[in-house]
Amino acid sequence: MPNDLKLTHADAAQMDGIRFLHGIIDGTFPGPSIAGTLGFGLVRAEPGEVVFEGQVPESALNPFGFAHGGWFGAILDSALGCAVQSRLKAGQMYTTLEYKINIIRPLQPNGKQMRATGRALHVGRTTGVAESVLCGIDDGKTYAIGTTTCSIFAIPGA
Repeated sequence: MPNDLKLTHADAAQMDGIRFLHGIIDGTFPGPSIAGTLGFGLVRAEPGEVVFEGQVPESALNPFGFAHGGWFGAILDSALGCAVQSRLKAGQMYTTLEYKINIIRPLQPNGKQMRATGRALHVGRTTGVAESVLCGIDDGKTYAIGTTTCSIFAIPGA
């Protein structure tokens, strides 16, 4: 997706969260630059559930040659936050207040395709709570899980 796409707060305030996410998927709006840097992207969004897919790049390894914990955190945090985003009304946005991940098994950068599925558990007026699971697409194994609490607020300047 081109990095020259721009979306203002005023533009974003005109659409609900699921429409915003669909715009990222179809290329109308820019996706988060961290996703491109770390080799994953948003592939599906429904109200309350989103899916990111990708693979760990060679540039995101720990000294032992496995996926760095930050890679797990980035893909899970993306799925967690976007699950909350998928249930927001027009004029609302979110930010992560806290998240926790548990890495269950190591991941080598051998081209293994991964899928992070995020599910919103609660989206209220001021907070959202979500969970996410990171699995291997081919082997079906769970590699990591995560949870989050997000702050929900009005889009500034909208």
